[in-house]
Formats: sequence, structure tokens, C-alpha cells
Amino acid sequence: MGKTELMCDCDFIHEEHVIKAKKNMLDDDKLLVLADFYKALSDSTRIKIINALKECELCVCDIAVILNITKSAVSHQLKYLREMDIVKSKKVGKEVIYSLNDDHVRQIFEISSKHMRECHHED
Repeated sequence: MGKTELMCDCDFIHEEHVIKAKKNMLDDDKLLVLADFYKALSDSTRIKIINALKECELCVCDIAVILNITKSAVSHQLKYLREMDIVKSKKVGKEVIYSLNDDHVRQIFEISSKHMRECHHED
């Protein structure tokens, strides 16, 4: 026995709702950029990096130790996150220090984490 699907079996269009939804839709170019942003968050290593960086600025070596992966693997993921404007870097002497690009990234991570905990009844 299969899962029951909920389907709308009516011919009535809620015109006011349709107009409101269409009016507030992002254009295709913006939706593609947004999809790319979420794609960047779809990798567990990148999520771990964001999780670490939400606490403080870190260099590649710090992140490698925290995640227990190679500096090369960290650098590869940081390059991708930089290209997506999710993290930023600054040179301090010979070190390159990474941080989240802005507070929006932190908020998205925290809201997503809260959603996950509530949906899965975790604390």
C-alpha cells in the first residue's frame, strides 16, 4: 500500500492568492543565485566549516584540526565558500584568517539548525 498523496481536486482558483504569490516571486536569475547558495550549503564539510566559523575567525590549520581533515581539503572547500560569498578572508602577517562573510550567513545557519532540532525534537 503506497503513501497517500494530497491533491487539490478543485477547479476554483484563489485569484487573490495567486496574484499575491506571483507579485512576490523572484525572477529566474535571482532564483538561480539562491539555488546556488543552497547548493553551497548542501555539503557536510562546508556546513562543518560554517559551524566552526560561526564561533570565531579561524585559519586553515585551525579548521583542519577541528574537522580532522587535511589542510588541502579545507582550502578546497573554503575557496568554494569564498566564491559564493559565504566566507571572507583577510591576511594577517603570513596567515590567512577566515570568517563568515556577514551576519546573514550566521542567521541562516542558526535558523536552519533550530528548524532541524525542532523537527527532529532534539535539544
